[in-house]
Amino acid sequence: MHLVRERKILLFFILYKYSAWLASHDVVIVILIFLFALAVGCILVFPIALTAVFFIEGIKVARHEGMKPSNLLSLLFSVLLFVYLAVWPMIGNLNKNTVGIIIYIIIGFSAVYLLSLMAIYSLSAVLNLVHFKKKRNADYIVVLGCGVIGKRVTPLLAARIERGMELLKWNPNAILIMSGGQGPGEAIPESEAMAAYAVDKGVDPDRIIKEQESVSTKENLLFSRKLMEKKSPKIIIVTTAYHVFRALILAKQQGIKCVGFGAKTKWYFTLNALIREFIGYLSLARKRHALVIGIVSVLVIMVKGIG
Repeated sequence: MHLVRERKILLFFILYKYSAWLASHDVVIVILIFLFALAVGCILVFPIALTAVFFIEGIKVARHEGMKPSNLLSLLFSVLLFVYLAVWPMIGNLNKNTVGIIIYIIIGFSAVYLLSLMAIYSLSAVLNLVHFKKKRNADYIVVLGCGVIGKRVTPLLAARIERGMELLKWNPNAILIMSGGQGPGEAIPESEAMAAYAVDKGVDPDRIIKEQESVSTKENLLFSRKLMEKKSPKIIIVTTAYHVFRALILAKQQGIKCVGFGAKTKWYFTLNALIREFIGYLSLARKRHALVIGIVSVLVIMVKGIG
């Protein structure tokens, strides 16, 4: 609070000092007013726009992909965000007793904390997709599987394979590792279908290794690493864009040094999947974040209890 007050006082003195100069430069005043109005508008509009985008795209996911719980995350997030922005402040005005105030503060902090984490996660995910060159002198390019229909790769998986094949051209000495075991409803292991797709597109079978045991991203990385002959290989991980960051986190936890490249997918699906990936990240770091919320909760109870 003191810092905010000091900044306001400093801003007042700066405006006072240059008031005569500003008064003689109408264009500068107009620009400052426009920038201020733009900043205020962005602050007010952004949460509304974010809620609307997730709601609209959530409906698209449900229409195109079905009403499975995993496809309703965008819709659920938009509803919860609306409740937090529009309904939650009114609930706070109703809490006049100590217990109610404590609960209100803890839930409010938890919401802001999780939204901040989500913003940081999303930014990190985007930054990890930025690459200025495709030629990495890679030894191995690992394409992560994501399910097949019978013996046929899905459009999502095909996009990953195509991205892996593109990188293979830029890294002529690399070996392509197709990673994925056989899941329920699949006639063959994912890696088998992936390899067949790549060969059909012209990739030399001798440049493909099939990892057929994994059933999760963690196992994709672990079992693929065991198939690599070099002691310290240069590795590229290929998966769908929204999945790259969490895959890199899992790789780091296993001591695997690599870079991640993302395959594109539909925008409405990306938003929904990004929330799913964020939930997966929270699961990986749940103890750390639960500790932060726990410490703040204890402090709030102590301060309000004493007060």
